[in-house]
Parts: sequence; structure tokens; C-alpha cells
Amino acid sequence: MHLPHPQPKTCINMQRYATGMATPTASPSSLTLLLCDQSSMAASGKKSGEIFPSEEAVAEALAEYVAELSARFLKDKQFFTVVLSGGTLIHTLRKLLESPYRDEVKWSRWKIFWVDERVVSLKSQDSNYKLAFDEFLSKVPISQNNIYPMMPIDGSIPTPEEAADRYNGILKELVDSKILPLSATGYPKFDLMLLGTGPSGTVGSLFPNRPQPNTDKPWVTFLDDAPEKPPGRVTLVFPVIDSASEIALVVTGIKFALVVYVVMGGHRPPGLPKLPVERIQSKQRSVTRFLDQDAAAFLLPK
Repeated sequence: MHLPHPQPKTCINMQRYATGMATPTASPSSLTLLLCDQSSMAASGKKSGEIFPSEEAVAEALAEYVAELSARFLKDKQFFTVVLSGGTLIHTLRKLLESPYRDEVKWSRWKIFWVDERVVSLKSQDSNYKLAFDEFLSKVPISQNNIYPMMPIDGSIPTPEEAADRYNGILKELVDSKILPLSATGYPKFDLMLLGTGPSGTVGSLFPNRPQPNTDKPWVTFLDDAPEKPPGRVTLVFPVIDSASEIALVVTGIKFALVVYVVMGGHRPPGLPKLPVERIQSKQRSVTRFLDQDAAAFLLPK
């Protein structure tokens, strides 16, 4: 889809966004220089994925996509298993709360999981569960028994390692009971993984320029030193993410234009480490992308 190129934010503003990518082990300077180099941006001709004229259009398309997948999977199986991420994705799911989807989707047969969570109480404003529950899950008839938060529902706060062990146990029980199948590589196979990314190219709580932590954990891992607050995190490992039947990458907003540009074929500065979001892009499997004009600002023709 070719759309008029929106004028991107100034170089100064993009430097401000990029500065937010800094971690104790990485500098954003190379990416900042990339976005200040207008000739490099114009030279890239590699574009793919769906680009929509607005965030509203992304929300409408995403609702149709999710509803169609739900209907398709439920023709052949008892449950539709969906993995949520946090951030702006939850707001972008809002059209599912409207007609015709609210009445047509078989909500009682959904099972909800998370790709990552902060190690905080489920009542905390930092909780991905709370965000999803307040804005989405509380407004559709999904049984609480079909919702699997990464933190305990009693409000207790385990250590990151304890939280990862707990969620590993939950997933194992669901695999043993045949609710979750295993992929050919031996990882839980969810029907739909709904992912966003951060300005630094994160997926879940897997951060750039850092080794995947605690890989002795089979399906769920943890961090106790995340470069963004709060430091305690629980997250699915990459092989679980990549084992999903369907993956949707939903990115809206100008502050993500830098990472979208790099991931989808923009000029790559020498020495820039591979971003976590690129790991799901580089596999042979299909990834359905939903981008608005702002997120794709540096991909679109001027």
C-alpha cells in the first residue's frame, strides 16, 4: 500500500527517542545517526508488510484479523489460545469490543496468556495483566479460569525466578492435558502471538545487545536486572514465541519509526547488534505486520 509520506519528526526529536533506547550495555548513537542521514533513508527500497493510514485503521484491520483467526481455529479445536503483550497493543485491540466482533467472537473458548510480565502485583500500574484486564479482558465474556497471568492471582510477589518456574509449571500442565500442543521442536504451540515492540526493538522482556538470560529454563525465563524499570521480568523464550501458529506484529506511532525502518530493510549501521524483534522477522514462518503511517514514516516514499 503506497501512502503519502508523512514528514518525520526532526532529527533532534528522533535523537530524543533514540536516547531512550540506551541501556548499560548499548549506545543508541549509531541509530541516531542513521535517522539523521536522509540520503540513507531515501536509498532503501525494501518495503513489506501492511501499512495503514492511521492507528484507527490498524485497529480495525487487527480486529478483523483476530476474529477471523478465532473462527478458523475453533472449527477444529476446543480453544483458541492467544498470547498478549503489553504497551499500546492492548489499546489497538479495542475494535474487538465493538459490533460485530463482540457478539460474534466465541469468547468463552479463548484462553489468554502473556509473552512477558513485570514482577509486580497484578494490581500495579506496571502490570501487563492489569492493563489488559482493565482495557480489554474485563469487557468481554472470557472466564477467569481461561486467563493465565504470569503473576499469582493472590497478589503475592515472588522472585523473578519463582515467577518463571510457576509459569513453566502452568504451561506444562496445559501441555500434559493436551490443551496446548507441542511444536515439532518441543515448545508449547500457541495459536496467536500478538506482539508489539519497543523503541529499542524489544520483544517481550528480551532486550537488545544482551544475551538471552537464564536459558536453563525451558519455556519461560526471567531477568532481575532489566535495563528498564522495574528490573524484575518474566518472559517467554524466543523458541516459544517462534512456535506460534500465527504471529502478528503491531506497531503504531512515530517513536517506533526508527526500529521499524531498521527491521524492514533500512540501511544498517556497521556494528549494530541484531534486535530482538528481528529474530521473529528472520524466520521462515509468516509474520503479519500491522503498521500505521507514523511507524512506517521512514519506509514510505516522500
